Order: sequence, then structure tokens, then C-alpha cells
Amino acid sequence: MTKSFDRRSGLAFIIAFGIVSLFADSAYEGMRGINGEFLGSLGASGLVVGVVAGAGELFGYLIRLVSGRIAQKTGLYWPMAIFGYALAMAAVPLMAFAFNWQTAALFVVLERSGKAIRSPATNTMQSRAGDVIGQGWAFGLQEALDQTGAIIGPLITAYILAKHGDFHAAYAWLGVPALLTVTSVIVMALRYAYAGQIRETRKHVPRDYSRAFWWYAASAAMLGFVFADFSLIAFHLLKAGVVAASTVPIYYAIAMGASGAGALVFGRWFDSRGLVVLIPAAFIGAAATPLAFLGASGVALAGVILWGLAIGVQNALMSASVAKLVPEAMRAQVASAMEGACASRHHARAVQCRGNLAIQRALLHWPKGERSAGAVRCWAAGKASTWNDLCHSGFRACRGNHTDRASALVPAPL
Repeated sequence: MTKSFDRRSGLAFIIAFGIVSLFADSAYEGMRGINGEFLGSLGASGLVVGVVAGAGELFGYLIRLVSGRIAQKTGLYWPMAIFGYALAMAAVPLMAFAFNWQTAALFVVLERSGKAIRSPATNTMQSRAGDVIGQGWAFGLQEALDQTGAIIGPLITAYILAKHGDFHAAYAWLGVPALLTVTSVIVMALRYAYAGQIRETRKHVPRDYSRAFWWYAASAAMLGFVFADFSLIAFHLLKAGVVAASTVPIYYAIAMGASGAGALVFGRWFDSRGLVVLIPAAFIGAAATPLAFLGASGVALAGVILWGLAIGVQNALMSASVAKLVPEAMRAQVASAMEGACASRHHARAVQCRGNLAIQRALLHWPKGERSAGAVRCWAAGKASTWNDLCHSGFRACRGNHTDRASALVPAPL
């Protein structure tokens, strides 16, 4: 008989995984907070910085499309989690040995790929605990601990840069939380081995997804359309002289603090109200883009805070939505399908990557006074698509009883 969580063990598991995420985010968010500046120091242009950041995310989404299916078919949830963490954490200190932007770009892609390998597996295992304590609370609490590490990492790099002015030394110090991450996830795999023993349902196995599911997947992709990657924001802040190089990681740490707080608040709200809470979250994120590119340090900081808040809410609620509305045995595959929808040529992510690069590249080269108008036009275009998709998916999935909400996102039966 497969062992399952009770409320006490479920909460303990989420907190333990949150500690793993704290170490992991200290490493890779510390890395991501300075990637844009580091690539620029190695001779990369604004376009290259945007392409590298976009390529890392694109690889990540495509790998998720496969890794979730593999985890579900093989049941190797813990091995995939450990391998993914190990790959991502190895890439962080290896940045200390990058002396041209091409090598650095490779490590950026490897870090994103490692996260993509482990995410469907870890999210599925955490959702089992969420079944007991509430999905919004589970993923919100995990995200809050996750973002605590995302505050620590950038502060580490900010201190090293302020003291030594050496990017390579900053990346080397991030090897400490990277090692703690791999060690702690191995300990968790031994302590909570049953978390990876997912019950497989073989009856009425679906072959295709419902129309409502694809509306929901499209809305998830559109939510990202108006987001600038922080590497590009950091590149802009530095090149435009908005803040000093040592201040950029501090901005990132503040954003991660807002991210954790937003995940906790919206996670609790999600458990009581459902998918409808994604709508205000979308508008919070949309406001970040024009503010981040306005030029003044105070306004840019406001944009960065909203950016972090929206990222935290999106990370927590997207995972919680799938976990709440999809049967346990199908969560890894469905989560992968949603991520794949963000990168597939059949869905909006491909357009998002090209559109963001073109729009954001143009904004970087416009005079400061014109960046606001351009950013607002970007906001308006993204909002039109996002609002339309959310109206079709969010409200439809929130209507009726739990069974109706579940059927909205579960793939259509044969």
C-alpha cells in the first residue's frame, strides 16, 4: 500500500522542500541577478543578453514538455529531481570559469535546463502534500521560502561585487549554497521516498485535452508576454546609468522579497476563491514593464517590485492550479503540456520570445522620454491577449462545483 501524507507530514514536507529551494535559489537567483551585467562585461550586446535569457527559458520549457512525461511514465520522480538539481547547481559555480560570453551563455542554458528536468517531478510530489494542506497554501509557502533564498543569493553577489568588484569571485561563492542544495535534496529523497510513489490511474486514460484546457494554457503563455527577463532589466539599469552595478543585485533581492510575500497572500486567496485570483495578478505583472524602463531609479524600483510580485504569484498559482484541477497521476504530464504550450510552435510562447526580444531591444535604444510610451504599447498589446484568454479560462473553470472546475482542465476522455 502506497504511503500518503497527513496534515503534519505534508506541512513538514513542504517546509523541507522549501529549505531545499531556499538553498537552490540562493545559488541560481544570485547567478541570474548578475548574468546581464556579466554578459555585458564580456562584450555581449543588449540583443545577445536578451537572446541568451530567452534561449535559456525556451530550452527550459521544451525540456519540461519531455521531462514531465518521462517522470509520469517511469515513476522516477526522485532520481529526476536529484539529477535536475545537480545539473543546475553545477552550472552556477562553473560561471566563475567563463571568460567569454559564449561559454557563459552555455552555463545559463544548462542551469535553466536542470531546473526544467526537475520541476515537473518536484511539483508533482509537492502537490501530494498540497492535497492535504491546500494547494494554494502549499505552493505559496514553498514559493515564499524559495524567494527567501532568492533574496540571500543576490545579497551575496552584491556584497562580493561591492568589496572586490569581481564577477568570477561572486559566482564562485555561490557554489556554497549550490552544494547545500544537492546535499539536502538527497537527504529528502531518503527521508520522504514515498512522496515519489505516485498512484497511477489506468482507467479512462485520456488521449486529448479539452478546449478549456488549451484556453487555460494559452492564458498562461500570454501572462508571460508582457514580462521582461530580469537579465535584460539589469542590462538596461546598468547601461542607462539608472543605478550602480552593486545596486542591481539589491534591486533583484527586493523583487524576490515581494515575490515571496505575494505567493503567500495569493496562495491563501487561491484556496478560498480559485482561478479568478489570476486576473488581478496579471495586471500587477503588466504594470511592471513600463515602470522598469522609465529611467528614474525610484520608478524603476517600483517596476522591479511589481515584477517580483507577479513572478511569485504566477509561479505559485500556476502549479497550484494544475495540482487542484488535475488527478494526481496525470499532474506531471499536464504540467509539462502547459509548459510545452509556452514554447511550442503551435502556441503563443514562440511569438512571445520573438516579440519580447524585438520590443525590449527597441526600448533599450530609444531616448529615455520615449521608453515609457513604447513600454505602455507593449503592455496594451499583451493585456489584450491575456484578458481575452483569462475570460475564457479563469471564469469558466471557477464556475460551478469542484467537479465542474476539475473537468474544465482535465483532458477530455476518449
